[in-house]
Amino acid sequence: MTKLFFYRLKTVCCRRLYALLFILTCVFTPPGFALAQSLDDVANLIDQHQYTPALAALAPYLEADPMDAHARFLKGLALSGAKQPEAAIAVFRGLTEDFPELPEPYNNLAVIYAQQGQLDNARHALEMAIRTHPSYATAHENLGDIYALLAQKSYSQAVQLDPTVESSKRKLTAVSAISLP
Repeated sequence: MTKLFFYRLKTVCCRRLYALLFILTCVFTPPGFALAQSLDDVANLIDQHQYTPALAALAPYLEADPMDAHARFLKGLALSGAKQPEAAIAVFRGLTEDFPELPEPYNNLAVIYAQQGQLDNARHALEMAIRTHPSYATAHENLGDIYALLAQKSYSQAVQLDPTVESSKRKLTAVSAISLP
């Protein structure tokens, strides 16, 4: 009888201990941190704008394989989303050096450059993306946006230099009507 009593007491204590550990884990684990079991999970964290947990979840992958292109790409996305453009640029540049055949790092590099107003660098990165993968539609569209921004900048400059030239004004109006990111 005492054996059965101690067994039940031990079982109840273990259940309570496990419940307490579960609660503590839920409370003190950052959102999404324990959920990233694969790179797809990390990508989902990035899609949910949970950049810090995504970066933390990527650390073991990159420690195990620093040349993992997919993990490095996700790190660049997370850094970009976390408003760390210089760190993201370093990651994407590294990817273009180590994997020059991949168009996506060039495209993402161009997006960051465009956000910083570095349109010539963005254009060059997109041209490289297209050179590596001529059927990459996203890079073509982004390059069109960069050309439109460059045209808008040039027409605006022309209007400022000589406001009497109507053709510059019409072209500026037409280019400005394009919905750009």
